[in-house]
Amino acid sequence: MTTLTDSVEVTDSTKEDKNIVYDTKNLNLWYGDDQALRDINLQITENEVTAIIGPSGCGKSTYLKTLNRMVELVPVVRTSGEILYRGKNIFDKTYQVETLRTNVGMVFQKPNPFPKSIYDNIAYGPRIHGIKNKKILDEIVEKSLRGAAIWDEVKDRLKDNAYGMSGGQQQRLCIARCLAIEPDVILMDEPTSALDPISTLKVEDLIQELKKSYSIIIVTHNMQQAARISDKTAFFLSGEVIEFSDTDKMFSNPKNKQTEDYITGRFG
Repeated sequence: MTTLTDSVEVTDSTKEDKNIVYDTKNLNLWYGDDQALRDINLQITENEVTAIIGPSGCGKSTYLKTLNRMVELVPVVRTSGEILYRGKNIFDKTYQVETLRTNVGMVFQKPNPFPKSIYDNIAYGPRIHGIKNKKILDEIVEKSLRGAAIWDEVKDRLKDNAYGMSGGQQQRLCIARCLAIEPDVILMDEPTSALDPISTLKVEDLIQELKKSYSIIIVTHNMQQAARISDKTAFFLSGEVIEFSDTDKMFSNPKNKQTEDYITGRFG
């Protein structure tokens, strides 16, 4: 059962046979004196797509970046509360951030390939983790590109610079680069906002395929996208979770008036 703050509308949507990947408990976060997240309580289950929606500045990207502790790259950040990943508090001093970021991959808003060949973009992570054998690297590169549904488009130009790819191809390359280190969870921060409609559809189709093997948490400003691809949706407003439920229930029958106003376009 999902545990949320009193202000959050809760539905009985968590399936008992699903494993909990992330359990966020009473998370608060400040940038200096400004509080960006307030008493966040969310449970993320595996092999589902969880969408985070809300207006600009509501804390959705900040929350996403706490899940792999990238938010700590901002020096004035401080937090209270817990985020349990597979039952272990990621804020514990003994928890190695490198291990967390190996298990939890990140795909950003704008494609950010390295200024290297397509092959070397994918092989970069495995090499960092000590894999030097070319045969093994070849297998990882092909498997990752196939996993990102782009192998057939690039298999004959693996030595070409990744900057020569289209924007949509670059984003799928970045997803393949993420898959190469075999993560457990994939975080996506508005991954299609810089893409054309055709490339967006390809990435959305890919996300549906990837959830068979990965747990995906996606921040999106596109409510139609959230409705199309996610299993559950969390609506953030002013740093708080206002409502969290199965996506189809939220979009067809939101329990909270603020949620209804947002998804019907009355504000945001």
